[in-house]
Amino acid sequence: MIPPDAPERLDAFFYEAFAEEAERLHHHAAGAGLRIGTTAHTIQESGHSAPPSSVISIRTQSVPPAAWAGHLKGLLSRSTGYDHLLTCRAAMGGRCPPLGYLPLYCARAVAEQALLLWTALLRRLPRQLTQFERFHRDHLTGRENAGQTLAIWGVGHIGHEIWRIATALGLNAIGVDPVRRHAEVTYVSPEEALEQADILVCAMNLTPRNRGYFSAERLAEARRKPLLVNIARGEFTPAAALETALDQGWLSGVALDVYNEETRLAAALRAGQSDALTPDNQALLRLRQHANVLLTPHNAFNTAEAVERKSEQSIRTLLHFRQTGAFLWPVPEE
Repeated sequence: MIPPDAPERLDAFFYEAFAEEAERLHHHAAGAGLRIGTTAHTIQESGHSAPPSSVISIRTQSVPPAAWAGHLKGLLSRSTGYDHLLTCRAAMGGRCPPLGYLPLYCARAVAEQALLLWTALLRRLPRQLTQFERFHRDHLTGRENAGQTLAIWGVGHIGHEIWRIATALGLNAIGVDPVRRHAEVTYVSPEEALEQADILVCAMNLTPRNRGYFSAERLAEARRKPLLVNIARGEFTPAAALETALDQGWLSGVALDVYNEETRLAAALRAGQSDALTPDNQALLRLRQHANVLLTPHNAFNTAEAVERKSEQSIRTLLHFRQTGAFLWPVPEE
């Protein structure tokens, strides 16, 4: 990490860069002749009072201070979504710098994580691991993928990759999306999906209109006691609603890689400060007591292949920004 005392000395500074990603970012930056700094911390955790470079890059947990707006020439998010950047734009107003993101780097990685999670729940993997100590096989009978109906909310880059994997495994994959991009996908209404599905997978883009989408009221409409997997944004699945759905038997299992109020959750867990958790985060921790719940630390994107693509694309779009003043994948004006 390079001290944030002279922004013009760095071409870019990367927040939330874990060890493997930081290594690949420095590798590609050196090859491109760029001088960068990195830290694993979010902006909030870093203690930086001013931006360490006129161009910064974040993931989804950093909150750039509005006061930095006049000091930034560009802001790149290394994420496939950009809902958090719209929040930055609103906070910074007319002084907001150009915004960019990386929509293409991890579709396969995230889709495979969704497969990993729903298959683990189908096969009752959490209970299998617990019962190994007594080599006890009662109540471990699971289900196979073939023949299950899987409903995908949001059939974009990631959702379509989930559809491809699911159909290859013999699942009946259906899509829920107001924009029907793919002729090969069978689209249904949300109501039809809740009636038919054995597995629900959330891969939607987050907007102000669909926050809290999987509410207790909506999950009560599920007819087949499905599994629910969320690899999109945690705001879709408030933990309190999931807790109610599990307790009421509306869902038979839950697997999450993303979390409601994730910025506060991640910081509190890293600091070991459980007293800083919000009520919904407390409900999330109670979910861990269920034998049919899996929680992973927003890690679906994290394969060697995706990290390599993300690092290469980050440096490539920064070079493009230096030459043109625009990112390769700019956040739309909305």
